[in-house]
Amino acid sequence: MNKHASTPNLKAEKIVGGVATDQRHDSAHKHVSGTAVYIDDMPEPAGTLHVGLGLSKVAHGMLKSVDLSAVRTAPGVVDVLTYADVPGENDVSPSNMHDDPVLAEGKVQFYGQPIFAVIGETREAARHAARLAKIEYDELPAVIDIWDLDPVKDKQVTTPLILKRGDAAAAIAAAPRRIKNRMWLGGQDHFYLEGQVSLAIPGEDDEVIVYCSTQGPSETQHLVAHALGVPSHAVTVEVRRMGGGFGGKETQANQCAAIAAIAAKKLKRAVKIRLDRDEDMTATGKRHDFAIDYEVGFDDEGNILGVDFTYALRCGFSADLSGPVGDRALFHCDNAYFYPAVHAKSAPLYTNTVSNTAFRGFGGPQGMVGAERVIDEVAFAVGKDSLEIRKLNFYDSMDAIGERNVTPYHQKVEDCIIQRIVAELEESANYARRRREIAAFNANSRFIKRGLAMTPVKFGISFTKTEANQAGALVHVYADGSVHMNHGGTEMGQGLHLKVAQVVAEEFQIDLDRVKITATTTAKVPNTSPTAASSGADLNGMAAQDAARQIRKRLTDFAADKYQVPHDQVVFLPNRVRVGNQEVSFNDLVKQAYINRVQLSAAGFYKTPKIHWDRSKGRGHAFYYYAYGAACAEVSVDTLTGEYVVERTDILHDAGRSLNRAIDLGQIEGGFIQGMGWLTTEELWWDKSGRLRTHAPSTYKIPLASDRPKVFNVKLTDWSSAYEPTIHRSKAVGEPPLPHGMSVLHALSDAIASVADHKICPRLDAPATPERVLMAIERLKREAAKPA
Repeated sequence: MNKHASTPNLKAEKIVGGVATDQRHDSAHKHVSGTAVYIDDMPEPAGTLHVGLGLSKVAHGMLKSVDLSAVRTAPGVVDVLTYADVPGENDVSPSNMHDDPVLAEGKVQFYGQPIFAVIGETREAARHAARLAKIEYDELPAVIDIWDLDPVKDKQVTTPLILKRGDAAAAIAAAPRRIKNRMWLGGQDHFYLEGQVSLAIPGEDDEVIVYCSTQGPSETQHLVAHALGVPSHAVTVEVRRMGGGFGGKETQANQCAAIAAIAAKKLKRAVKIRLDRDEDMTATGKRHDFAIDYEVGFDDEGNILGVDFTYALRCGFSADLSGPVGDRALFHCDNAYFYPAVHAKSAPLYTNTVSNTAFRGFGGPQGMVGAERVIDEVAFAVGKDSLEIRKLNFYDSMDAIGERNVTPYHQKVEDCIIQRIVAELEESANYARRRREIAAFNANSRFIKRGLAMTPVKFGISFTKTEANQAGALVHVYADGSVHMNHGGTEMGQGLHLKVAQVVAEEFQIDLDRVKITATTTAKVPNTSPTAASSGADLNGMAAQDAARQIRKRLTDFAADKYQVPHDQVVFLPNRVRVGNQEVSFNDLVKQAYINRVQLSAAGFYKTPKIHWDRSKGRGHAFYYYAYGAACAEVSVDTLTGEYVVERTDILHDAGRSLNRAIDLGQIEGGFIQGMGWLTTEELWWDKSGRLRTHAPSTYKIPLASDRPKVFNVKLTDWSSAYEPTIHRSKAVGEPPLPHGMSVLHALSDAIASVADHKICPRLDAPATPERVLMAIERLKREAAKPA
């Protein structure tokens, strides 16, 4: 922890702050007191310059002329950069598609694309000067929306994926009942508290240090190096903490970092770039919105016999991470359900909008929403409660030996516990009783209608890019017994550093405050994977454990040799070590080892076993394990206005043997609220010119504290344990809770359905804003009024 270590209690039965104990976030007190240091809080080196961006004013066009003379002569301007000033490769594409320029070259492909960068003595001077440019465009036709695009014929930014198992077309054709339809699913802005920011400080020769709010320090390092035309070893990227990321800083940080580094090396002065909220929302990617086509065949009981999905996603002008996002949507088009026959394909469509990118869940939540729409369709068609249809179509439980356990990508689901989770939540949330009470309430309430829904989650954990499933860590034990810990994961408020520190404390059996948490830097741990895919604690915890165990083994070998006892008689106890019949403090043993020249530093490494994936064949063991959960939401809807209130939400979530239940509960609460916001209030809207009109808090509505459920019950399973040997048998908890927000969408759908006596599927698209809810209500009233 970031404080002086206290004197350890050598007689304690347990260490303070080991794994599976509730510990506050290591920086929580700093966050609430305003003392946590983010990049914009760092003291600026003398002579630091600042960046203002010149952004495109058309969605698609050739740059006919770019007159920057007034910009260059504006007060406080030191230099102006264009693509011609990029000394290396003018590209920050994370997928190596060479389609994402640092600064636009010859043409622009979305409204708000950076064309030039003003370097000024102050941020205000640079931003003011950027507005003085005179740019003429030869405008080209712009594609903004995907609803009317052809998922086969229209331009795509990368190769689509197809998953298939069995003959879905034949199964659907032979099914007693069939439904075919489509739905719209909106995107989402990351709305992190800290926007994109980088501070670049030039060094000797080709060296540069970049302090960057990035989830992927190594990727930022490599792309900055490419832009500078230097080897990666010349660039050091460091980040102590981010004010939120949610996937928005996995690739989107790279452009700002590259611009700052290029300017710093050219001008030999420190350069800082910080986007304001409008620039950030206009010029950086978001969660992909989807048009989902589905066809399902089923029997009279509601058993799904075959499904066919097409997930078309608005990708923007470049590939970015759209390929793997579309892939993960398909990986989760089953959610927790077994499809006897399935065909699913993605369509990563090109549009003249900012390139969409990673967002918490990385396509998985979009895939699940499609699955849940199909469940709703089947439930309304056969006249049953949707929860009954959900349970009917679940994968076989891990206790059952059956054949209903193969995913659309041919991986067996061996750890399914969704049945037990749903059963426990159904009981604790009093689902059946409340269903009856709501029916009675709606029958006697003319304008206010209530709705109730329970939705499950099965979320796959691993990067589908196999090489990303690795991590490194560096652990030093100093001669006084204090420990320095560094790893490749980044801290964005989720408590990763704390969890990894708990793992190290547990290995050495020392109190947590003896372990120093340090900034993530490419100078200490190389070739790190982004902190994404919910794998931060899984990967980095294992790597840190490996490093600590190497040192612990050396200490054990030393103690056994020095005291002439067998190795099994060297036992690490809380803050001390028993060696034969005597005990020595951990600090004393470390000091003795140092005097005897025992190496007290180690680099740890971990790679996830078992996983493999063949994209060309659409099959493999894509995920190491699955995380599960379920949510039950109740809402009240005003049928005259479409406005609604979330009355109550109950969540039961599986985090395995949690490393820190306090942190994990916070992640589940936050994930649910963010998922609820995505599916209800957060609406991205581009006009016909390609301008994002919801580009600030005044027009883009994230959930407020007042939007949280009036009653909010969140629990972790107390019996679950990871099926695979993860770090202390814990499970990932970053992304899996976000889809719990689906329960609110389906509760709204249930309330809407009551106006037509639950005879018609509302087909409520997202985000379910009050306007969209009201339109669905009016549509159902009209349909219900039609003659039979």
